Amino acid sequence: MKATAFVLCLVLLLIGAAQAADSLNVRLVGSCIAPGDGLGVAVDGDYAYVADGDSGLRVISVADPAHPVEVGHADTPGSAREVAVSGSYAYVVDLTAGLRVFSVADPAHPSEVGHYDPPGLTTSVAVNGNYAYVTDIDSGLWVISVADPSNPTRTGRSQLPDTAFSVAVTGHLACVADYLHGLRVVSVADPANPHEVGHNDSLGFFCVTAKGDYAYADVGGYENGLFVVSLADPTHPVKVGWCNTHDLVNSIAIENGYAYAVGYSKLYVVSVSDPAHPDTIGYYHRPFWDARSLAAAGDYIYVIGDSDLSVCQRYDAGVEETMKAELRATKCQPTLIRGVLFLDALGTRSGLSDNPVMSRAALLDAAGRKALDLHPGANDVSGLRPGVYFVRERSTVGGERSATSARKVIITR
Repeated sequence: MKATAFVLCLVLLLIGAAQAADSLNVRLVGSCIAPGDGLGVAVDGDYAYVADGDSGLRVISVADPAHPVEVGHADTPGSAREVAVSGSYAYVVDLTAGLRVFSVADPAHPSEVGHYDPPGLTTSVAVNGNYAYVTDIDSGLWVISVADPSNPTRTGRSQLPDTAFSVAVTGHLACVADYLHGLRVVSVADPANPHEVGHNDSLGFFCVTAKGDYAYADVGGYENGLFVVSLADPTHPVKVGWCNTHDLVNSIAIENGYAYAVGYSKLYVVSVSDPAHPDTIGYYHRPFWDARSLAAAGDYIYVIGDSDLSVCQRYDAGVEETMKAELRATKCQPTLIRGVLFLDALGTRSGLSDNPVMSRAALLDAAGRKALDLHPGANDVSGLRPGVYFVRERSTVGGERSATSARKVIITR
């Protein structure tokens, strides 16, 4: 019995180690069990709101990201699929029961105050000002006035070619992912008369979000990856960038120049500061995650899966160690290295121009073995195996060793 318990603990330890090792610039901070089939999540302030399938709306406090805890819940008639939050209200689309509006002024006691039920299956919701934008699989995009949350009313509707699956709103444009007919761009400048003004049907889009002049989307089963689509000319939305995620993406969120995309078992962090060249700078892999949706706020990413809400954190900053055990922020340097590692020259220390600072630097592997001697300027690391390494610098002043610093880098192809 003891041997069996030991083996089980060892297996769990190895699984945990494998999960921790398969990550870059992202860490798991905390998690909270969700009782149903987590399908959608939105974050506002200190609370995460989860559309939890047959378990309705769940409200989870994330004031302490390491210890998220459920504080309230409310049922929906069918299966809660997606949620958006605006002000003191949460807007939930129920697959078979349309738009449900909940007051969350008291997060511990969310209560339904109104609803509107389009005729088909509702899959997605976005809220902008006094309007909720809801996708119905068969009847397109619905514009619903929520100026009076207790009495949501239809304002307009735009019929779309096939399966309206996901919606995002930026300015006066609603971007709809049509599973079989690509990205449809709908003008909602006149909410009573929403109408399609442009489309890109070269691919079948599965999920979409939008910010400024760009839409960010994944495609369902054709070519996995994050696509960046320019909306500068809404009548001709055009793909301007693509980043391979090697995985079908279920949900995308944009925050502070980063796109967060999640597949069933992997979270990706993609820099979109240059929309034409999106670049993966981090990821977190968790086997059997079954992740469906995510939201982002600051450096935190909230991922909802089949069994729990996971709180992850993106981290970019490093620290530099000195012999006096002082901790100080390092100069911002790239941590993801492809082919060439650039090393700054130390030169002379301020105030000691007549006493030059001599530096010796080396690249160490994860086990602490020296992989390469480094010199100021460009260092060719293309022959090294991809993985985690450490740049160690030792400096001396006037022949006396004064400081040692180290920073982590990731060498990749």
